[in-house]
Amino acid sequence: MLKKQQFNRRNFIRNTTTAAAGLMLLPTLPVEALSGKVIYEPAADIPFKQIATRLRFAVIGINHSHINGMVDAVTRGGGQLISFYAKEPDLTAAFAKKFPQAKLAGSEDEILEDPSIQLILSSGIPVDRAPLGIRVMKHGKDYLSDKPGAITLAQLAEMRKVQKETKRIYSIMYSERFESKATVRASELVKAGAIGKVIQTINIAPHKMTPKSRPEWFFDPQYCGGILTDIGSHQFDQYLYFTGTTKAQVVASQIGNINHPQYPKIQDFGDVMLRGNGGMGYIRLDWFTPDAIPTFGDGRLTILGTDGYIEVRKTLDIAGRPGGDHLFIANQKEIRYIDCSKDYLPFGEQLINDILNRTETAMPQEHCFLATELALLAQKNAQRITLP
Repeated sequence: MLKKQQFNRRNFIRNTTTAAAGLMLLPTLPVEALSGKVIYEPAADIPFKQIATRLRFAVIGINHSHINGMVDAVTRGGGQLISFYAKEPDLTAAFAKKFPQAKLAGSEDEILEDPSIQLILSSGIPVDRAPLGIRVMKHGKDYLSDKPGAITLAQLAEMRKVQKETKRIYSIMYSERFESKATVRASELVKAGAIGKVIQTINIAPHKMTPKSRPEWFFDPQYCGGILTDIGSHQFDQYLYFTGTTKAQVVASQIGNINHPQYPKIQDFGDVMLRGNGGMGYIRLDWFTPDAIPTFGDGRLTILGTDGYIEVRKTLDIAGRPGGDHLFIANQKEIRYIDCSKDYLPFGEQLINDILNRTETAMPQEHCFLATELALLAQKNAQRITLP
């Protein structure tokens, strides 16, 4: 039996060393050396947005702790968690303690056949997510999966077929965009033309492995899909979104187990080059985040435009500012650092609007499928790296 999922998502450690009132982009670069005006924009004081309950939802499968953020996002958007089901007693007990308002269902079918439930969330083992989503859509309900939403091209083909037949929503929680306040702010700046036309995205997504905290399926691509399919799924989504790409190809991809021979099936490094009708992309993924980093990883997004660029540091600023959600922008007029830690996250509200109105404001369905397809193709065709 697979071991209990215990992802060690540490709370952000606040560092007492700040970077000269936030006026430096890098600790080695003095303000005097910069050309142009440097602006520091503190976190906005945005009032909490309370949305009345307008949709009933349930959860099936809780093998990844991402389910907690997924439930919170839908709840913020006006969802009411009614019930949940999982096979593992230990995971069930932890989830019930965190969300006591939810009833433990006796079976998956009890939830699928409840006519009052409109949306089902899942963070089951990755190999099980697409088959569940297909059953959900056939029962006339919409579906929000943790990433990856599929781990094979055959699963994706069936997802597309059933979605087209049922007209239900098959969505994937790409949390590195939807649950990253600085990335949401970056999208607003891009839409406003702050850096001109976007030409390329560069996504760097290092993670901590912490092997003792991982279940058995984590170490086997047969269950998790491999590094490009799994954690890489976030990056394919961001590439398509920020470049406006609707048709793309994987130019090159590679994967390897560089430093973990004790886990022979795992891939601890991978990278990808992309080209599409909206721009280019580069993605690098790894499991080499050192223990000195106080978060699960040091994810970064660079968006290159014709008139400037944006860098998002999602989980921490290695230069010394505390917390996460840091954004840096440089364009023809100014250089700015923006603290996005208090920004609003709209995904849950948008998804519920889409369910109620049958629209595609949170994420177009074809975008969701194309991001998955690119990840799967990159994984399938990746060259295997071996280093001496």
